Amino acid sequence: MHRYTIILQPDTEQGGYWVTVPTLPGCVSQGDTLQDAIAHAQEAIALYLETLTARGEPIPEETEHPQAIVVDVAA
Repeated sequence: MHRYTIILQPDTEQGGYWVTVPTLPGCVSQGDTLQDAIAHAQEAIALYLETLTARGEPIPEETEHPQAIVVDVAA
């Protein structure tokens, strides 16, 4: 079992969400709802890891989890 942080970004133009996985470069997905986006991200991560395994490459482990914080800035 592996644990990865996913980043969900609302798609303001078409709706739904884009998902990236910071620890797995190029691993991206999307979904129409939050639940879909999360499920699709899990599938994308599984395929990404399968590909690495098939190539004999190491599986990256996330030892520290990225954090997203919203800040206010006076302009």
